[in-house]
Amino acid sequence: MVQEIYIIDNKNELINNLNHIFRDIKQDADYDFKSVNTIDLGIALRNIPAMIIIDEDNIEMDVTELCNTIRADENNSITPIAVISSNTDRLHRIKVLETAIEYFIIKPIDEEYLYYTIKNITSLMYINRRVSPLTGLPGNVQIQAEMKKRLMNKEEFAIIYADLDNFKAYNDVYGFPAGDEIIKFTAKVLLDNVHKLEDSDNFIGHIGGDDFVAIVSKVDYDAICQDMILQFDKDITSFYDEDDVERGFVEVANRRGIIEQFPLVSISIAIVEVDKNRFKTTLEIGEVGAQVKHKAKTTLGSTYVIDKRKF
Repeated sequence: MVQEIYIIDNKNELINNLNHIFRDIKQDADYDFKSVNTIDLGIALRNIPAMIIIDEDNIEMDVTELCNTIRADENNSITPIAVISSNTDRLHRIKVLETAIEYFIIKPIDEEYLYYTIKNITSLMYINRRVSPLTGLPGNVQIQAEMKKRLMNKEEFAIIYADLDNFKAYNDVYGFPAGDEIIKFTAKVLLDNVHKLEDSDNFIGHIGGDDFVAIVSKVDYDAICQDMILQFDKDITSFYDEDDVERGFVEVANRRGIIEQFPLVSISIAIVEVDKNRFKTTLEIGEVGAQVKHKAKTTLGSTYVIDKRKF
């Protein structure tokens, strides 16, 4: 996934230098550098970048005030900030660092040092805060950031919610390690089907447990859901013993010791179309998503429901 980094530099000098380092020297295409001046700071904040870099020499406002403004924005409270400056005064450097920025880099710029500083900061944030350790998919922080970014930019897209049915019964019979394998398999089903879509801006996240989210642009939602269900139902049987597959269910004792029968794990998919001005917050999307997912889960077996209401 390409990481978006905003450069605050009113003279556009730093972005040219970074593009040279990353593309010409390192041949690294994993970063998209975008330049913005202090007047248009809201553009950078609205897009919730992976990192913000400030060239202190080429801005007209006080750098500590600028950093405090960024940190005051709720959506960018954890966005890493680096300040690059020719000011070598130690007290000034400490004052800027006190505003909760991550790095203060003194000019002249050492290209290797700058390259690995950016790589390491963004990699650490991605691993520690945004990725599910089980599936390697972005977690809640990045999911919310992606949704907010698209809402604020008034994009038209759809949220695909997917979770599993009868998964607890599977864990009770086969154990949590086997259940983890089904979670990873479910992630693969989403990845296989979403990544084959032409739009490269599609996104897949792991909320946690057996809950997943995908964010996609306008596509044939019926087709993608049908393909996911076809792949899931075809391969899920490989996680069961032959006897359970033949019966079509597993047997689990409830708290009273009574044996109950549970069908094989299936997948429920809910899609919410997000048209311009339909939703104001991610919370509103989540509420509709929960309603649609509840409707999908009332049907036995793998199924999907698409919410196409217009407001």
